[in-house]
Amino acid sequence: MSNSRIPTSIISFNVYLNNTTNFLNEGTPKNSVRLGLTDEELASWSGINTRWIPLFALYTDKANARTQAVTAQLQDLIDEFYVLNQTKHLLDRIAASSNVTVVDLQIFNIKNGQSKHTVGVQPIQDVVISAIQLLGGGSVTIKCNAPGYTRPAIIDGADSLQVAFMIGTTPPESADDMGLRRDVYTKATFTLPLGSGNTGKYLYIYYRWYIVKHPELAGPWTALQTTLIV
Repeated sequence: MSNSRIPTSIISFNVYLNNTTNFLNEGTPKNSVRLGLTDEELASWSGINTRWIPLFALYTDKANARTQAVTAQLQDLIDEFYVLNQTKHLLDRIAASSNVTVVDLQIFNIKNGQSKHTVGVQPIQDVVISAIQLLGGGSVTIKCNAPGYTRPAIIDGADSLQVAFMIGTTPPESADDMGLRRDVYTKATFTLPLGSGNTGKYLYIYYRWYIVKHPELAGPWTALQTTLIV
């Protein structure tokens, strides 16, 4: 379990979880919508907080109510939050949002420093080369690289991949289609759990190389890739 944005201690995580949950549920529209989170993702985030609050109240009563079981349940919720973030790439997507502000970055403990990769002044020119492996049960694994690469890899000059995709039977007109979901992945191999209920439908997906802190330097979108979900 490792993510410098998310505290690991119970006391620090309590502050982080409460502050971020309250913040995501504030605003009109909600900050969660502004930053690109779905209603389902907000419900998962808030649900962890709802289960956390009564357990943390027991934990703070060290003399009468704090037990090993209570502590273990709190640590399990921290682990669950880490998995939620890693699976849905929530903090990466917040950091990459075109609507993100300095206040947002502070609330979510997202550092606003330079990417570990060298950032140029010109947009990335390389196009993503991708291969889709059908896993069954509605899941697909995708491996990406670029010309000159023999294995999946994030190319030099980028720190991630951005994908835009939708499920259905009618393809989008372009990568700018408003119906597309957009996610950011920091690994060149990743799995999309599309759900067994979508078997028989099509996955429509575009890719481009991305720099989280410099989206204006992202590479060009690929042509549309289509695959039948099994």
